[in-house]
Amino acid sequence: MPTPIRDRKIQAIIFDLDNTLTDFMQAKQNAIRAAVDAMIDTGLKMSREEGHRRIFEIYKDKGIEHQRVFNVFLQEQLGRVDDRILAAAVVAYRRARDGSLVLYPHAMLTLNRLLKEGYKLAVVSDAPRFEAWLRICSLGLQHMFELVLTIDDTGHRKPSPEPFRMALEQLAVEPERAVMIGDWPERDMRGAGAMGIRTS
Repeated sequence: MPTPIRDRKIQAIIFDLDNTLTDFMQAKQNAIRAAVDAMIDTGLKMSREEGHRRIFEIYKDKGIEHQRVFNVFLQEQLGRVDDRILAAAVVAYRRARDGSLVLYPHAMLTLNRLLKEGYKLAVVSDAPRFEAWLRICSLGLQHMFELVLTIDDTGHRKPSPEPFRMALEQLAVEPERAVMIGDWPERDMRGAGAMGIRTS
C-alpha cells in the first residue's frame, strides 16, 4: 500500500512550463518562420532570414510574449500596419505554433503517474496568464495542475522567491516537501532554492 501523501518527504512538485514540459522556443521559431513566409507571400519585400532576425530583435527588446510584435515589425518596415499582411502573419503563426507545440516525450506519462500517486502538481511560469493557459490547454494539461501561477498572478518574475512563496502557501506545503523542476538554473532553481524548495 502506498505511503499516504501527508507522510511523504515530498508532497508537491512544481514545474516551469516553457522548455520544461514543452519545447516552447522551437514552437516559437517555427511559428515566426511561418509568419514571415506568409507576409512575404502577401507582398512584403524582405528576405525570410532578415524578417526572422528583426522579429526576434523586437522580442528581445519587448519580451518574448509581446502580443503585437507583427504590428511593431510592419510599422518599422512599411511605416504603417497593413491589415492584409498582418492577418496573413497571425493566421500562419497560430497554425504553425499549434502544430509545433507538443509535450516532451514521456511528459504526459510522468504527469499521469504523479497524479495517480497523489502528488500535488503546480506550474510557476513567467508567461502572461492567458498565454500560459492557452499552452496548457493546447497540450491537454488543463486538468493536471492543482495550481497555475503566472506573472499576472504573482507580479514577480523568477528568480524572485515570491512566486514560489505563493505556490507553497496555496498548496499548503512546507518548502522542504516540495520539488521544483525547470530548465533555467539562474531563474527556476535560484528562486525556488531561496525558499528552501528542493530543485531538479
